[in-house]
Amino acid sequence: MKDPLAKTRQAGYAVRLARDPRDLRGAQRLRYAVFVQELGAQGAGADHESGLEFDEFDAHVDHLLLIDPQRDAAGGDDHVIGAYRLMSDRVAADLGRFYSEAEFDLTPLRRSGRRLIELGRSCVHRDHRRGAAMLHLWNALAAHVIDGGFEVLFGVASFPGADPVAHAPALAWLSAHHRTPAPLRVSVQPGPNALAMDGAGDAGCDATAAIPPLIRAYLRLGGTVGEGAYLDHDFNTTDVFLMVDTSAMSGRAFDFYTRKTPRG
Repeated sequence: MKDPLAKTRQAGYAVRLARDPRDLRGAQRLRYAVFVQELGAQGAGADHESGLEFDEFDAHVDHLLLIDPQRDAAGGDDHVIGAYRLMSDRVAADLGRFYSEAEFDLTPLRRSGRRLIELGRSCVHRDHRRGAAMLHLWNALAAHVIDGGFEVLFGVASFPGADPVAHAPALAWLSAHHRTPAPLRVSVQPGPNALAMDGAGDAGCDATAAIPPLIRAYLRLGGTVGEGAYLDHDFNTTDVFLMVDTSAMSGRAFDFYTRKTPRG
């Protein structure tokens, strides 16, 4: 499929799908800075000597990148300032599973017959989080989803810290107010890392302030959460399953995330 994003340039950024090993290393270097150095991830993919974060999926999936054009022109691998990892249902079929299936049972989605795309490893360099960087990525993601005909976007979204007590009110509020309808509702895989969300806290209290910005953004798109959360000790996070059914998105939300991004 032709990359519709290859030459997008707005407000000093470029957006494209990774096209060579240097682009992939740039994404992995950014992921190391965010997930390992900032958030304390210590999984097997943390290469401290090289300063990269990677896993076995990276070579097979698409990587949507926000690029600093000046650093890109310099030829190093520090040019990536935002990234999304995208795995289509067809790639997952070739690989045998989606990344998130290590934590959640995706049977309801697999049985739905809908076109699926998994979003993961979303991150933006700390120096660019207060501007329009994330909106540029959202706009590019929307173009990719529309071009590919995908109907359901999903993935693992994280609270910082694998602490069930600290996140209990927010998890209970998400479960009470934004749970996926039963036909498509995904459940956490059973085991010692599984955490119930129902009854985890006061579902009636307003816990929105404790919900990370990226999760709030998905909720504004009409996103919903699965059943249960997962304590990911390797990444030092508490994970929920988030999905967005594009057929259920409001026109207002769709227009916001596909509009032309502002300059400046």
